[in-house]
Amino acid sequence: MDYIKYVNIKQGTHSVPSFSKGNTLPLCQRPFGFSSVSPQTNGSRGAWFYSPTDYTFEGYRFTHQASPWMSERGAITTMPQIDIPHGRLGNEWSPCDPNTAILAPHYLKHDVKRSFCDFELTPTEYGAWLRATFNSEYTKGIKKYISAIPVPGADYTYEYDVENERLLVKTDFDFWWIPQPEKVMVYYVFQFEKGTVNHNGIIVENVDEYSRKNAFQIEGKNTAVHIEVNCDVVNYKVAQSYISFEQALVNLENDSKHDSFEALVEENAEIWNKYLGKVEIDEDEGKMKTFYSCMYRGLLYPHKAYEIDKNGKAVHYAPAIDKVVDGLRYTDNGFWDTYRTVYPFYAIVDQDICMEMTEAFIQDYIDGGWLPRWTTLGAKNCMPSTAIDVVIADLAVKGLLKGDLLRTAFEGMEKNANVVSEIPSYGREGIDVLNEYGYVPYDKHPESVNLTVDASYHDYCISVVAGILGETEKQAKYLERSIRYRTLFDKETGFLRAKDSKGEFKPNFNPFAWSKEYTEASAWPTTFGAQHDLFGLAELMGGNDKLIKKLDDLFAAPPIFYVTNHERACQEMAELCTDDWGQCAISNQPSFHIPFIYAYFGEQEKSDYWIKRMCEEGFSSDDLGGFPGDEDNGSAALWYVFAQMGLYPICPGKTEYTVTKPLVREVKINGKKLDLTGYKRVITFEEIMKQVG
Repeated sequence: MDYIKYVNIKQGTHSVPSFSKGNTLPLCQRPFGFSSVSPQTNGSRGAWFYSPTDYTFEGYRFTHQASPWMSERGAITTMPQIDIPHGRLGNEWSPCDPNTAILAPHYLKHDVKRSFCDFELTPTEYGAWLRATFNSEYTKGIKKYISAIPVPGADYTYEYDVENERLLVKTDFDFWWIPQPEKVMVYYVFQFEKGTVNHNGIIVENVDEYSRKNAFQIEGKNTAVHIEVNCDVVNYKVAQSYISFEQALVNLENDSKHDSFEALVEENAEIWNKYLGKVEIDEDEGKMKTFYSCMYRGLLYPHKAYEIDKNGKAVHYAPAIDKVVDGLRYTDNGFWDTYRTVYPFYAIVDQDICMEMTEAFIQDYIDGGWLPRWTTLGAKNCMPSTAIDVVIADLAVKGLLKGDLLRTAFEGMEKNANVVSEIPSYGREGIDVLNEYGYVPYDKHPESVNLTVDASYHDYCISVVAGILGETEKQAKYLERSIRYRTLFDKETGFLRAKDSKGEFKPNFNPFAWSKEYTEASAWPTTFGAQHDLFGLAELMGGNDKLIKKLDDLFAAPPIFYVTNHERACQEMAELCTDDWGQCAISNQPSFHIPFIYAYFGEQEKSDYWIKRMCEEGFSSDDLGGFPGDEDNGSAALWYVFAQMGLYPICPGKTEYTVTKPLVREVKINGKKLDLTGYKRVITFEEIMKQVG
């Protein structure tokens, strides 16, 4: 079946920093591919360089953007030009009708009107094959170029290899408001067909100085290269590496196994249809479009960061130690976002890829001594605690992660829970004061409530792994630590609240305030954040009925916020008050599990009501729609997929999936029907796999 026809890769791209409908890019790549490519329509907007409403086109951008909030790394743009080529942003653009452009997971095509050129691209594992077809009727006698254009502010080194007809480019730039401790070099090879380049017409340009000359090399900030070509149909291939130019050439050779551009397009379509078809649904066309557009999103991240060397061995650049070592690596992933849906989804749908990713995450610990927290080539200091612990526990309790690899992972988990990292990008923030006070005081650390709640959940996950490994004393120790969040519960208000180092609640409490003590939320969703101990939370509230009443109050509450000492309004606040789901902000991860809690406590009808509303009102595959908020690395997209199937992993680290009413007529996973008839509250992983495994 052709599932690609249902996919709109522009879903969620109509976003701005102050309001997100996904904050996505229309990425053309292979599933989990090393390389991603996006059209660039306005590079002056920084990380938001694409919009589906722009009538401009600035080229195809090889990008390593995991999220616009993580900005951009190692990017370069390529563009066909004629007459006098330009490398300066704002001078090189062409008019281009977004309604006639073709954007698909496996293929891009744009009518570059300024250059009288049809520009096409189809991805490879490590790059892409590009084809520029100039209209000879309008370009006869005019010089034609393929340009390599910088991202403003970045340093590049270019060298044209005349003998081998290839352009070599490298860059190490990384733009973000919190720098990562490592710089990762990206090496590009642009390989042209023999005889298509006019070597005397290669132009190097210093964009800042408006200077250009005929030469084969240039380096520096804001530099560009324009390759003059002498034919109307230009085929060229791009490959990249994190290791070296030599490895980029190996990657290019490994990618170049196709007789024609069309053959590669067809192969990429087959690959995408194979992955998209892992979950089959029976529904009307509108829902099929949203479902498979979300499936596509869930198949993009994390990205492979390992390469196959000339001897056929998997190797990777390890940023933490600045070395090339053996083994697997994946990157562009924030575990605080993705543990909730992404890995529980692949545990069911594709265990091989799930385990390859997990082995690669554990390899980060083997390489540099820390399990990853947020990776964008290197490590980022972003989001609280160490949610990789949840991913490990979830796969371990499901019997997928075991043996020596699990024991190595357990070492890393224990280090997270007890050792203060000298580098903020690694380990748990506030772990020293948490272990001293039993909670994180707000006068010692920002995001103190979340640092306490998340660490409690993550300690529960360590106890799960300890039990599997037969470490009974450690199992008991971490299980006891897993309820430390309870010290922040205020019986008077029924919320988790910040305490100072004297043990006193912060005064002037407002449950609608997005204060510094909470992460991307107020007290409302954060109070339900102890996913591992929901029945314990119910006891704190006075029983299951009281917890249900608190949930009712959350959904009945007005969708309002106070900025308070959050310093600034943020886009999640805008999304909350635009929706009409009370204080349940499905626009952001802390609320993902909340509508499923009703079903977990036996009141499925309420879950069914809210989930159906959220799916219908918050998710759409049309160009201007998308998601209720940020689509972070597949997390929100796969929330929708789970909701449609009638399943949700309410607490990864346990084998249970909460059961709700399926919103599609039929679901097949890997060709086998999933039947939830007769299941109440939960279905276990084992029971699911008996049906679809």
